Amino acid sequence: MQLDAWVDLIRAFTPDQFSRALDSWDWIGFGDKNPSFASPFGDVFFRAPDGFWWLDTVEAKISRLCTTAEELKAVLNSADGQDRYLLAGLAMGAERQGLIPAAAQVYGFKIAPVLGGQIDLSNVEVIDFVVSINILGQLHRQVRDLPTGTRISGLTVDGTAP
Repeated sequence: MQLDAWVDLIRAFTPDQFSRALDSWDWIGFGDKNPSFASPFGDVFFRAPDGFWWLDTVEAKISRLCTTAEELKAVLNSADGQDRYLLAGLAMGAERQGLIPAAAQVYGFKIAPVLGGQIDLSNVEVIDFVVSINILGQLHRQVRDLPTGTRISGLTVDGTAP
């Protein structure tokens, strides 16, 4: 697949980085999906025999986006696709404020949305990809079965992954 307008919005990581980042997401069921690339915020795009899948780390959902690389390219080259799947507007805003991820980094949220953090520029930081995505997987696993509105008074992060 050739990258066009969204080339600056695509984050590439090694198989080892993807493995360590996604280790805590085993509960979501990746099956035969292989990570291909990530968004500026670390959401992971997978290739599988039945198409291309997207791990939304804010909602903790994995969904099939398209069946072909051409369809994926069209989606990610559209303004709507860039906003939805790459959070392009937020990433560009962060860059304008001087937040620029290094090769092993992505944008993250200082307070994860799953814990009540806002999805806005004031809550964005630069963070290591492996650390960010692994911690998000652990957070989502710990809170996924809690009733809506449950107050969270603490959390535990397994320090073995990164």
